Amino acid sequence: MKYVVRERLFSIGDDYWIEGEGGEKAFLVDGKVLRLRDTFELKDPQGRVVAVIKEKALTVRDAMKIENGDGDMVATVRKKLFTPFRDKFHVELADGGELGIHGDLIGKEYRIEADGEAVAEISRKWLRFRDTYGVEVADGADAGLLLAVAVCVDHLVEED
Repeated sequence: MKYVVRERLFSIGDDYWIEGEGGEKAFLVDGKVLRLRDTFELKDPQGRVVAVIKEKALTVRDAMKIENGDGDMVATVRKKLFTPFRDKFHVELADGGELGIHGDLIGKEYRIEADGEAVAEISRKWLRFRDTYGVEVADGADAGLLLAVAVCVDHLVEED
């Protein structure tokens, strides 16, 4: 499934919809204000919280954690200690797994991989609209988690 995400709207308090490729509202990114750390909630169209995305405080490397709607830790998106020219982040899953993020993060042309296989592809090239990019999620992959990872990467890259 492909999703359309608007970029450069990550100031806290800004809310926006991630849309399906047919233009339907798929997920709401709800920026929370008056928090010590940057916080976003990813909600489905019925308003249920799918993921809570929080900036980790007091860390050596930039990081954001992703919790499910029940408050259980699901993943941490972290800046790598040693960063080659293009790959700067990786995802540590709470179950012990890991996702790799490879490509041009600033240009929004990258892949999220699990065990060397693409589970999501992020690209600006699919869309003609300014300030948007597409996220194609592989069949059977957790769209909520992967969209939350894309939101984290976009926010951390913007802060960099």
